[in-house]
Amino acid sequence: MSHAMKRKELPIITRLLLLIDIEGLGRKGEIVTVRPGYARNFLVPKAMGVVADRNSLKHQARLQEERARQAAADREFSEALAGQVHGITLKTHVKVDPEGHMYGSVSSADIVHLLEVSGFKVEKGFIRLAQPIRTSGLHVISLKLKEGITCSFKLKVLPEGMDELPELLGSETAGASDASQSEQPV
Repeated sequence: MSHAMKRKELPIITRLLLLIDIEGLGRKGEIVTVRPGYARNFLVPKAMGVVADRNSLKHQARLQEERARQAAADREFSEALAGQVHGITLKTHVKVDPEGHMYGSVSSADIVHLLEVSGFKVEKGFIRLAQPIRTSGLHVISLKLKEGITCSFKLKVLPEGMDELPELLGSETAGASDASQSEQPV
């Protein structure tokens, strides 16, 4: 008997009860439909979900109730953080060449570090940057916190040794050559 004949036919899709929130898939307590390999190799071994059978469906109401309590706590935390972060202006200094071009960039991890130094605890996934910042100037950084709460703050990217950019001294505008959707110079 060949190996192919011994193998059982797997269903094309598998229904799972999620045990945690998974971005892009569902929330805790929801029944979702996924491919069998994703369920078997990733979600079930990491205790992110269980196969939706009669026994696990009994736990669904309890999981949804827990999720509702967690959502209320997340919303309260996110709204408080958004109120504190909204409108602040952070500064970072970067190395530049004689023409004024940055040697590196300011990434989401750098922004998280700046926020932590300022006393705000945020996760890297909250920062909405299409790509790292590669120009000096004033940039608006968007945050998407838990439960869909959004806010923004300003980030001044300054060359080392300067406290303000010359074009920022007269007005609050900067060059917009590399502006993207989530990183918008003001």
